[in-house]
Amino acid sequence: MAEEKKTGFAQWLEYRWTAPDLDWRAGKVLSCGIDVGSVSTQAVIMVDGQLYAYANMRTGSDSRDSAEKALTWAIEGTGLSQSDLHYIVGTGYGRVNVPMAKRAITEIACHALGANFIYGPSVRTILDVGGQDIKVIRCDDKGKVLNFLMNDKCAAGTGRGMEVVAELLTIPVMEIGARSLQVEVEPKPVSTTCVVFAKSEMVGLLQRKLPVEEVLASYCLAMADRMAELVRKLGVQKEFVMTGGQSKNIGIVRRLERILNVEILKPKDKDPQIAGGIGAALFAKSLYERASKEKSA
Repeated sequence: MAEEKKTGFAQWLEYRWTAPDLDWRAGKVLSCGIDVGSVSTQAVIMVDGQLYAYANMRTGSDSRDSAEKALTWAIEGTGLSQSDLHYIVGTGYGRVNVPMAKRAITEIACHALGANFIYGPSVRTILDVGGQDIKVIRCDDKGKVLNFLMNDKCAAGTGRGMEVVAELLTIPVMEIGARSLQVEVEPKPVSTTCVVFAKSEMVGLLQRKLPVEEVLASYCLAMADRMAELVRKLGVQKEFVMTGGQSKNIGIVRRLERILNVEILKPKDKDPQIAGGIGAALFAKSLYERASKEKSA
């Protein structure tokens, strides 16, 4: 069962989902992961390691409040209460401000484990594009992090950067990727150095009366180039996947595939934007089981 909420013009879609055929009351371990990012917050609930429910909401000015609201929406209508959850792990940009969490774990570890759950054990390279940063992660067949790299502190190519573009061009942020592909010839990329410089160049292109689709293509190509540069530093080892909000930007995905000459695996039935929350929920399950085992020993 899925539910969506309309958000502001340059904001991402908010939504929740509950597994229609899974009864949480029959579960032995109810674990939860809450990923508080700079742009969006996801609360993920698992029953014995199976995905049961999740909510994806806009992160507000208060990380604690965002975590509370996401969890409340995730369990809405399920009969679950927060006290029914055996263990909660916080992750993401605001992970230390998740009041109900018993543990905080880095988003790098959580995205690696979450990507392993979503795409399978063959995953070796993960590109996570969040609200304010870009990470490239190398992992093993268990989803354990072997190495990683992060970009510098700049919004270019991230969720924040895409919001700037949406506001500038007055189009819904969710349409940027598809519309950027509606060009006959790929234009030259704008600046990849800084989102402010990129915005300035896009304004210049608009003043020259270039079609919006060409301006979008210039930006998406520049951001794909920026991501590819970081990926190359760590090296591409198959299988290669994306997590985070920009994994849904087809304009970025297709250009990255061409630049890196690699196929980016597509998820079959799970949302790559909740990879961090899934990983946190899986860590929560493991931590609860470990604590229970030590208690009974």
